[in-house]
Amino acid sequence: MIVTRFAPSPTGLLHLGHAFAAITAAESSDDFLLRIEDLDAGRSRDEFVEAIYRDLKWLGLSWDEPVLRQSRRSEAYAAALARLTEMGVTYRCVCSRKEIAEEIARAGEAQHGPEGPLYPGTCRHLTEVPPEKPHVIRLNVAKAAALTGSLTFTEQGMIVAVDPLRFGDIVLARKDLPAAYHLAVVLDDAFQNVTLVTRGEDLLPATHPQRLLQALLGLPEPAYAHHRLVLDENGKKFSKRDHAVTLAALRDSGATPADVRAMLEM
Repeated sequence: MIVTRFAPSPTGLLHLGHAFAAITAAESSDDFLLRIEDLDAGRSRDEFVEAIYRDLKWLGLSWDEPVLRQSRRSEAYAAALARLTEMGVTYRCVCSRKEIAEEIARAGEAQHGPEGPLYPGTCRHLTEVPPEKPHVIRLNVAKAAALTGSLTFTEQGMIVAVDPLRFGDIVLARKDLPAAYHLAVVLDDAFQNVTLVTRGEDLLPATHPQRLLQALLGLPEPAYAHHRLVLDENGKKFSKRDHAVTLAALRDSGATPADVRAMLEM
């Protein structure tokens, strides 16, 4: 049985790109799940959660209940983080974004990843950081990779070698968030028994650190299928700021679900 999921953040209204992702996931599976990624309490809104349900139902999609809410999974994230800490592959980082930028500038030629310059590892070898001092928890990727050895993942039937250093020492948790994206997504996919992760091709690089975390935590490895992005007339990916292409706006203008599918060339 193929189990997929659609995992939007309730920080705005769904747009055409979300519609394509949700329909692709639903039509690729025997069992379609919904996850609300609402860890960011400062930006998440219940009104947007309700809008997600409304928009997906309008598209003709249905999913298994209950819907997973990340905001209710703090204990699971904390347990995984504690396990990684016991393994000796985490460290506290007290660097501010400004300090990181300054360190990168001083270094001259910084290593780059998919999201820009990599964190230079300033705090990697600190022996003590007071718990009350503002900090994030990072993964010591080199140590982690030494424990797991070589890894691969399956992308649309092709075997891809994992590059564990691609994102550098990723953030696992922040003071205001019990888990950052990479840690939360692998734990939730395992908890929901997801067997196929379908998502935009812009997230393909994220599979590398996520596969590393799966191996460290002994989680099952899903297959992956990263699909094309839906772009605007300027060739840019839609964002939640593009109000004209929200599903709500299209519906209010008289568009039908069939019209949406035609726009997406599905």
